[in-house]
Amino acid sequence: MKIAFVCTEKLPVPPILSGAIQIYITNLLPILSKHHDITVFSVSNTNLPDREEIDNITHIRVHGRTKAEYVNNVKENLTDEFDLVHVFNRPKWVRVLSNDLPKTPFSLSLHNEMFLPKKIDSKRAKECIDRVEFICTVSEFIANGVESLYPNAKGKMNPVYSAVDLDLIKPFWSEDVLKDRMDMRKKYGVKYQSKVIIYVGRLSKKKGPHILINAMKNVLKDYPDTKLIFVGSKWYGNNATDDYVKKLQIEAQELEDNIAFTGFLTPDEIPKYYNMGDLFVCTSQWQEPLARVHYEAMASALPIITTNRGGNAEVIDQGVNGFAIDDYTNPDEFSKYIKYLIENEEKSIEMGRAGREFVEKNHNWDVIANRLLKLFDYVQKKYK
Repeated sequence: MKIAFVCTEKLPVPPILSGAIQIYITNLLPILSKHHDITVFSVSNTNLPDREEIDNITHIRVHGRTKAEYVNNVKENLTDEFDLVHVFNRPKWVRVLSNDLPKTPFSLSLHNEMFLPKKIDSKRAKECIDRVEFICTVSEFIANGVESLYPNAKGKMNPVYSAVDLDLIKPFWSEDVLKDRMDMRKKYGVKYQSKVIIYVGRLSKKKGPHILINAMKNVLKDYPDTKLIFVGSKWYGNNATDDYVKKLQIEAQELEDNIAFTGFLTPDEIPKYYNMGDLFVCTSQWQEPLARVHYEAMASALPIITTNRGGNAEVIDQGVNGFAIDDYTNPDEFSKYIKYLIENEEKSIEMGRAGREFVEKNHNWDVIANRLLKLFDYVQKKYK
């Protein structure tokens, strides 16, 4: 089939400025393009050509200072030559893009709660669901949320999840990354046998890094050489700050050398930070769809402490590969589990191995691509 992927308007593909959806698309393309001709529409960027073709993949990058400008520019390039148009995370766009393509099948990929009333009104939501052949989601949480609001979605929802490049992110004890681990720990002044806590994500209130700082104060009372590394910035692609980030930095001064902020890093820079760590913490306070950092941390064989919010707990086997915290606003709960993993090194390593095995089996890109290919095959057979 000839398939169009319509990416969101904020970041380009490939993910030179990061972005979960952009990473998702980029990793799937080499596998999916062996079976179908794919054209990816994404926003233009001065570091990328507006059009390029690689094997069975065509990239068309269009200008878009606003959502409306972007989607209208995509629409101008969409024709009935496509056998399927797959829209990412923008259900409203299905109607906009399909108006002139009444015979073309459409499908939708959901990475957030985009069917909430504040995101889309019920009339357009029902129209979108009726128009698409299927909806794939990054978690059961997202799928169940749509079904609870719109019964007409039943039978169309398909949790597909995301994945991780297991060749790019390796267990921290792997011979391939041991030198990186030692070099990074030396760079950040980590003392011999001291533990490193890794946080990867945006520095925003809904991600909860302030809670981790408060938890760290408690941890340091018993383990004064522990190091906390915040990997990320306020937003993708730059190191702009706001009042919240400034407040974090002020609070961090109390911890002196026990805490460090990396600022924005490109996706290819991040694995070595996982590899310097001993455990991973996600303090997400919002109804997280299911943060892809969980897969990355497990691929690095780090035990995980996360929050039972949204879809995060779907990849946690409690006490086996990590811990999902119900009392997610309480710093003491995080410090309790952090101390447990510091004090029980063998258990911590065992949990990390379990996480690595879990993603090897369930969340490699071949597994995810095959789930999508089955959905594409369904459309192809239906419209033969």
